[in-house]
Amino acid sequence: MPAERKPVAQPVAATGPRAVTISFAGFNRAWAAWIGDRLERRGHTVVYQRWDPPVEMPLEESLHDLLLAPGPVLIVLSDWYFQLGPRSHDEWNRALRGVVATHADRFAGVTVTTSALPGATAVLAAADLTTVGEAEAERRLLIRLGLPADPLSDPGDTRRGPRYPADTPDVWGGVPRRNTRFTGREPLLNDAYHALLAAGRGAGVVTLHGMSGVGKTQLAAEYVYRFGAEYDVVWWVSADKRVTCRQKLAELAPALGLSTGVEYGERLRAARDSLRRGDPYSRWLLVLDGADEPDQIWDLVPTGPGHVLITARNPEWGEHNSILLEVPVYDRDESVAFVRRRAPRLTHTEADQLAEALEDLPLLLDQTAGWLNDSDMSVEQYIELLEDGIDQDVVKVSADFPLAFQTGWSILLNKLRETVPEAVDLLRLCTFFAPGAIPVRLVRDLPADTLPEKLRGLVDDPVRWARAINKLRQYAVVRAAGVGEREVHDSVGDTGASGTAGDTLYMHRMVHQIVHQDMPDEDHKDFIEVVRRALTAADPGRPTDTRLWPRYAEIAPHLKWADVLQSTEPAMHTLVLNCLRYMYLSGEYQAGIKLGRRALDAWKLLLGDTHPRIWDVSYHYANLMRAVGDYAGTEAIERAAVQHLRAERGPKDLEHLRACGGLAADLRGLGRYEEAYEVSGWILGCYRELLGDQDSRTLNAQNNLAISLRLLGRYEDSLDLNRRTLEARRQLLRPRHSWTLYSEINYATDLRLLGRYSEAESLQSQSVRVHRIVLGRDNPQTLRAEHNLALCLYRSGERGRAAALFTQVLESCERVLGERDPLTMMFAAGQSCFAREHGDIDQATDISVQVVEGYLAMLGESHPYVAGTRANHALILRNVGEREQAHVLIEDSLVDMERAVGETHPWTLGCAINASALRNIVGDAEGAAELTNETIVRATEVLGRTHPLTISARIAYAADLRALRHGQRAEKVEGEALDDLAATLGAQHVHTVAARSRNRPYWDFEPPII
Repeated sequence: MPAERKPVAQPVAATGPRAVTISFAGFNRAWAAWIGDRLERRGHTVVYQRWDPPVEMPLEESLHDLLLAPGPVLIVLSDWYFQLGPRSHDEWNRALRGVVATHADRFAGVTVTTSALPGATAVLAAADLTTVGEAEAERRLLIRLGLPADPLSDPGDTRRGPRYPADTPDVWGGVPRRNTRFTGREPLLNDAYHALLAAGRGAGVVTLHGMSGVGKTQLAAEYVYRFGAEYDVVWWVSADKRVTCRQKLAELAPALGLSTGVEYGERLRAARDSLRRGDPYSRWLLVLDGADEPDQIWDLVPTGPGHVLITARNPEWGEHNSILLEVPVYDRDESVAFVRRRAPRLTHTEADQLAEALEDLPLLLDQTAGWLNDSDMSVEQYIELLEDGIDQDVVKVSADFPLAFQTGWSILLNKLRETVPEAVDLLRLCTFFAPGAIPVRLVRDLPADTLPEKLRGLVDDPVRWARAINKLRQYAVVRAAGVGEREVHDSVGDTGASGTAGDTLYMHRMVHQIVHQDMPDEDHKDFIEVVRRALTAADPGRPTDTRLWPRYAEIAPHLKWADVLQSTEPAMHTLVLNCLRYMYLSGEYQAGIKLGRRALDAWKLLLGDTHPRIWDVSYHYANLMRAVGDYAGTEAIERAAVQHLRAERGPKDLEHLRACGGLAADLRGLGRYEEAYEVSGWILGCYRELLGDQDSRTLNAQNNLAISLRLLGRYEDSLDLNRRTLEARRQLLRPRHSWTLYSEINYATDLRLLGRYSEAESLQSQSVRVHRIVLGRDNPQTLRAEHNLALCLYRSGERGRAAALFTQVLESCERVLGERDPLTMMFAAGQSCFAREHGDIDQATDISVQVVEGYLAMLGESHPYVAGTRANHALILRNVGEREQAHVLIEDSLVDMERAVGETHPWTLGCAINASALRNIVGDAEGAAELTNETIVRATEVLGRTHPLTISARIAYAADLRALRHGQRAEKVEGEALDDLAATLGAQHVHTVAARSRNRPYWDFEPPII
């Protein structure tokens, strides 16, 4: 007989505060934290002991080790506590009887689960904390420990403690209802919890991935309900489309109590920044559900002290710093248990038969068991139907899409045809949208009299509409969702009373494919035209308007499924072209390139090689390719268009001028700046003649000519033209139009290149704030604006702010566009130069090598960007002591740059300043002085006596004269240069101070915007 159990602890009044050891499974950390907090507030000392006994150690020894702690040992009982090891219930019963029963005065327990536990846990006389409120749970806890349970007369400690695990977090949004039939998955839940718990700050990202239908979303929802008490914020986000993900993240801002404006971009930025800082909440959980395209979503994943749980089919999340947990099919016991919950009429044997036929896939089990529960068909008959005519070998190897699934859906569809035929029509219609969130409201917005007869009554009758959706939901065919969401809502009532019921449906990809395949030709023809008209009608018509981008983001994914490229309707062509324009302006380059390539191929076959639409799509396709640096490819496309349109329509045709503008951009990208300038100047003259000075196309041409001027080193001319363009765009468009903002970048860039740093920083700083609001932080144009601001700050001497911005912009661009994108390499070049002088020389070296190699691969040996970035790298070699190698590299770069852009170009003059410094270092003082003297003459002629580059050459010349022992002449040259520098930039400017300290100036090549 076990010894009589003694009280665990004497009253505090008699013994004073005591030490209590809480032994708990990591899975129940929230309970342990809450219990410990309750005890500490009453003056007791708490020791937390996470229970995870080594497998090789006998269970009795592990329990004995708990007795080494002073005071009572409180065990938090749950099924997880006994699963660790793993140990059988028999082992546990022996250990509990052998250790706990003989030291009953030291052990106590509380139960936080309703699951069956080893029988010998009765020796702990555990207090049941399940299904009670916080106050009652605290009372039971204290009584079990033999402590006074009276309310505290003076709380004293007013700090916020851990939340009672059964309570809801402060911020809770979008989480699906808990699935009361959820079955199994215990190891997966445990793995996910511990993976997130063990991750460092900013690295707590776990992706649940697996094939369609394995229950990833249900698993994530169960995780939320089990561990939600450990978080202050739980926010569920549909991530199957980028626009929806951004929308839901932006909606988090007001839920967090953040004070923001109404602008979409500002709210998104505020929410992500709040999560990153952990203010006002550091314990947050973000669930990204259905994030099957990591390339489109990963840059939206926040960092910070919280956790991110992702569900996706795509395991490529592992390439984006996420821990991967594969979600397999059920094991057989889980399958049987789930089927019997879903279909109570089935026996254990029948459930096992069904699970075997369906290969334990949870989605299929849910759908077929639900159908069987409402049917009188036997499981044997159903399985025969599944197997009729199906090769068993194929079923076994087709794990991702078993044929049995197809056959099962055919049965379900036949059932729907008999009961609610309009539901099948609705299903078929949905398959001409992309799988996932389907905005069927677009169809409902069409005039009823334009729809096929079988859809007309359905769309025009809210009751029939609701009945069809409810039937589809009943069989788990679709889920009804709010606009842009995947989570289930209760807005669709049986009576169809809600006016917005079913405006957006969610259809699984596998369901989508099955339904699409099982469709008569007549329905295919009718329904595809309906969806095409719906998409056309939803086209806002203004892809340049940033306020309409969310609507284009919603439309674009459906173009493929509606097969719009096979339509000859002009409106469909316009929709495709508008989507391509949107993708270009919003920075969705890769998606745009895919669509553009498909459109070009399809329309050539459909319309002919010289149809006007070919030149339209070629223009947009070339823009997208140019954005990723394929200048040779775009030149071939644009030159073919120019030649054809000039021959067919004449040189002053507007379409021909547009193609010429694209060709000029290609020439700029290829480094052929004189040719680009000539073409751009001719285009501007034609537009002014045809359209006048104030047409937006004329202003675009004027903008492009200014870029050509800047690339030629004619900064004053570029400044004047960009100023006029900016003023005109502010009047013609609006101050916040993306093109107006683009002109602000150009104008501020010219100010900076002319040494007017303060003016440039003032304009660019204000413009960056507007960019972030209007376009969003990750838009490529915003990143350009931020990078120019970083350069302005750097030239103004604000190195701290510049350093942070250089790093931020480069990291953002790498996430959004990739490491080899032209914009990323442009930013990387700036980061390398800054790190060389004020940061980590090893980082500067690594980045510089990548930049040079990237430009060499993209642009070729003779391009000025290659010469310029090699000149930058020569300065790194100088700084690390590789002087001879640096000298050879800078001399080669000088020759290459002069060959590429001419001897008087500012880039050549900058290379010459650097080359003279290396000549001086290697002992060629005469060669250095000769080169700097020539550079002064040329720079004065091209840029003026007081331009920063000219003054740099004069300061360098003084240093070379001193090296030749021409001290008096050196003093004169240096004194005049210092006076000009102080007058131009100010006596205390960082460049003036450095020159006065006789720090030899250098020049950084900045790859510019083309």
